[in-house]
Amino acid sequence: MQVVDRDRPPVPMTILTGFLGGGKTTLLNRILTGDHGLRVGVLVNDFGSVNIDAELVVGVDGGAVGLANGCVCCDLRDDLVGSVSILLERPEAVEYIVLEASGVADPGGIFMTFNDPDLRDRVTLDGVICVLDAEQVFAYPEYPALIDLKLRQVGFADMVIVNKVSLAGAEQVSKVRDWLDDCFNRLRVVETDYCKVPYPILLGIGRVDPAQVAMAISRSAHSCIDLSCHNEDHEHGHSNLFSTLSYETDRPLSLAALREALRTLPGTVYRVKGIVYSADVPQHRVLVQVVGRRVDISVHEEWAGRPPRTRVVAIGAAGSLHNQLLEEAFTSCTATAAEPGGMSTALDPAMGQ
Repeated sequence: MQVVDRDRPPVPMTILTGFLGGGKTTLLNRILTGDHGLRVGVLVNDFGSVNIDAELVVGVDGGAVGLANGCVCCDLRDDLVGSVSILLERPEAVEYIVLEASGVADPGGIFMTFNDPDLRDRVTLDGVICVLDAEQVFAYPEYPALIDLKLRQVGFADMVIVNKVSLAGAEQVSKVRDWLDDCFNRLRVVETDYCKVPYPILLGIGRVDPAQVAMAISRSAHSCIDLSCHNEDHEHGHSNLFSTLSYETDRPLSLAALREALRTLPGTVYRVKGIVYSADVPQHRVLVQVVGRRVDISVHEEWAGRPPRTRVVAIGAAGSLHNQLLEEAFTSCTATAAEPGGMSTALDPAMGQ
């Protein structure tokens, strides 16, 4: 068991995958220019495709553009690890990394690269998100290799954004959902237009404090919530699409039981995050994060005089989260006095997925 060094914690990273035209660039533009409160480093394949407002640019350094909100956009070189290292060594350290995979790339190699144990002290893989064009998922049926590629891109993903749903129509979106359900088990799927997904789902904002998550969701909610609206002057919100629930308890939890409970949450739960008071390592705070199907549990600093307490928040589709769901899931993980908690299994880094 290794306690994380809080002075230099690994930087979380999301790999963004999906076939050409799905909307990855739209999503990257949103992240780069958004009010999410993080210094995000975005690595892109086609630097020129990212449409950055010149008024937001505060500096240009070779293949990197610095923005007024602290984010930086960099070109992705042939050496993935080298590109990430350059980003991490910038004077103003980034707090989060988004790496865009090529639209025709098999994400398996990228996935394995950043699951390498030698990189875990510098970068932690927060999630893999696949963006699909709902209207074009089944295009070019005469080329079955394209469908196979899209299946692999989805297969490596923790969560799928089915984009352009209004353009595709309800019948086509239903076909896409049936296809995903037939091929994958408990896949987290978000349906939207213009890749409008709350930052807490994309970037793990508020990874520790549930109140931060609620505030971030609130910042995303604006007056225009019509998904069919194409007026770019409107700031379209998410209040009708997503909801949050929190859970708190003073009773210690078993990490082995917690891992199993998190793995069996319904597909309408997109993210879970928070601090856990565990029976396994009661002197330390335990950070729990779930993105899609990925479950990560890691030991952090000691409570240091703070009352041990579990505080967790879940983000899911509107109307799909119920207090009883979280209550039952977490209460079932309460450790008994004689229960050791299964520390060696629950805290094995290799068990993070």
